[in-house]
Amino acid sequence: MSAPTDVAATEPDPSPRETQDESFEAEGVELLDIDPQDEIVATTYEITSYGADYDVEGLIRRMNKNDIIVPSFEPSQPGIEVGAFQRGFVWRKTQMSRFIESLLLGLPVPGIFLVKDRDNRLLVLDGQQRLRSLQKFYDGKIDDRTFRLIGVQPPFEGQSYQDLRPEDRRRLDDSIIHATVLRDESTSGTQDAVYSIYERLNTGGSPLQPQEIRIALYEGDFLRGIARLNEDASWRNLYGPRSNRFRDHELILRAIALHEWQDQYRKPLKTFLNAYLDDHRDDIVDGGSGVGKLFIDAVHAIDSTIGKPAFRPERALNVAFADSVIVGVMRRLDTGKSFTEGELEHAYQTLIADEEFTAATTVRTSDEDYVNLRLDKATSAFAG
Repeated sequence: MSAPTDVAATEPDPSPRETQDESFEAEGVELLDIDPQDEIVATTYEITSYGADYDVEGLIRRMNKNDIIVPSFEPSQPGIEVGAFQRGFVWRKTQMSRFIESLLLGLPVPGIFLVKDRDNRLLVLDGQQRLRSLQKFYDGKIDDRTFRLIGVQPPFEGQSYQDLRPEDRRRLDDSIIHATVLRDESTSGTQDAVYSIYERLNTGGSPLQPQEIRIALYEGDFLRGIARLNEDASWRNLYGPRSNRFRDHELILRAIALHEWQDQYRKPLKTFLNAYLDDHRDDIVDGGSGVGKLFIDAVHAIDSTIGKPAFRPERALNVAFADSVIVGVMRRLDTGKSFTEGELEHAYQTLIADEEFTAATTVRTSDEDYVNLRLDKATSAFAG
């Protein structure tokens, strides 16, 4: 794939908003990246939605049968916690208790959003804190202790589900929670319409990041594999502390997708990643073979040669710079040629000194021309 000639000189003068991608803090890691809220997903809506009222007892029964799923995964190696694969459970016990008390008192509670997947399961997009609170209460356990309500009014204070008076248990069992159920009817299968709708609905408080939405929409072996790759020690040194918003997971996905699908890349970036993930959602990814091994070998080579500054040409972790370096090293290793002593570092310094490459990693970094320019230059530099 040929790189555009003198891109920096031929591009029109960008607006102030377009000049530089955003720099912001993400759980202790300062990232230079496009603001995901600014990427417009152009899509037509081939979607059905309907409202459904579920009684609490029925919701819990469906969750226990895995007919309603809060996406998570069982760890396949030490150090990965169950449920670490989604936005963490953040409610305190008092919040959980007050929510359950609202239902016991017959008060209205916010609705939930569910997505019906291709297997007719219901995936929870919004409402996991409420549903998991109820599930824990019905199970009777929280942190290996009996779940008893706290900070609520008599006669509920100190009561477990089994301790409730029969009439109170029946009132809780019969309480109604309204759900909005969405299903993408388009033939593409990428669920871009559901993705866009949820982004628009999810505008208050602390909006979900794109990768958090993907975890619900594209639950499968591929994302579980990314979670395993995310635990690699070299990757953790290069990236920094784990991201509670899954920005580190997204960067792994981004590098792998650009490595394999560069010729299919079209902006916006998040739609490209959605399409790639939908096509690979059931693929097994691990550090011992295939593209997973290629990624791990690349980050080991980068970490052992450059170390933590590798993705930080300046102070912040530059995501476009990082994906380019990772892809360039992956492609070199994919040829079966290892690096000779000093070769990787020399290629890296060549990239840093390349003004066109620098521009393509700091300006409009999701534009097709700039993506192709920086990936082609990184591929060429590390090829030797």
